[in-house]
Amino acid sequence: MTAPIPRDIPDLPAVPGMPALLASPVPATAVVAPYRRPLTAVYRLLVALVAAAAVTVDLFLGSPIRVLTYFTIQSNILLALVMIATARRAWTARRPLSPLVTGAALLYITITGLMYHLVLAHASTPFAMTGGPVSGWQAVTNHVLHTVIPIAAVVDWLFLTAPGRLHLRMAATWLLYPMTYLAVYLARGELILPGTPGRYLYTFLDVEQHGYKSVLGNALLLGLAFYALSVLLVAIDHARPNPIRHRAKTGFRLQPPVG
Repeated sequence: MTAPIPRDIPDLPAVPGMPALLASPVPATAVVAPYRRPLTAVYRLLVALVAAAAVTVDLFLGSPIRVLTYFTIQSNILLALVMIATARRAWTARRPLSPLVTGAALLYITITGLMYHLVLAHASTPFAMTGGPVSGWQAVTNHVLHTVIPIAAVVDWLFLTAPGRLHLRMAATWLLYPMTYLAVYLARGELILPGTPGRYLYTFLDVEQHGYKSVLGNALLLGLAFYALSVLLVAIDHARPNPIRHRAKTGFRLQPPVG
């Protein structure tokens, strides 16, 4: 015969010195160890070296200050730095670089390639920059900076980077650099005497030829196009499959992307 179980059991007093446990999510790195991606690291390092070599040759062929003013040169320098940083992280199995930075580098180098092939390299467009035939090392660097590097950056994004890391809220932040570039570009033009060759580097932003009203109108249209391109990159990033799935030995499917 057993004693009846009481209906109400009084609460036990808390044991002093024992803090309450707080629920916290388990980080992915505690489930699966990060993994190295040496081939990805080598590819990114090669892209960075090619971009740096092309920029260096351009600096020797022309005036360094003027060369560094081009959006093409600046976007390639940024991409080279980002590629070096992501290559190191892929080689050492460290956490990936912020998508705010990698997405910005991807957007700017994509703008460089699209603007050149759709606007600047076509004699039929009103803003073409085909002043004369380009040959020698100038032709090589021109092809590398406007075609090879942008394609290489897109290939890295599509096939060597985990998807779903770019977000729509980043699109407006990415436009801060083009807006700053435009302000510095116009201020530079004001500091140079009228009639000086190379006062304005791009025909669609030539205040001396078109006036501020047309130039600002062109800048507004380009800004809207750049924002639309940013949104498109984000949409593609969330729709594309994951090209770097890694099957862990522990059986868990959760693992952080590296690079």
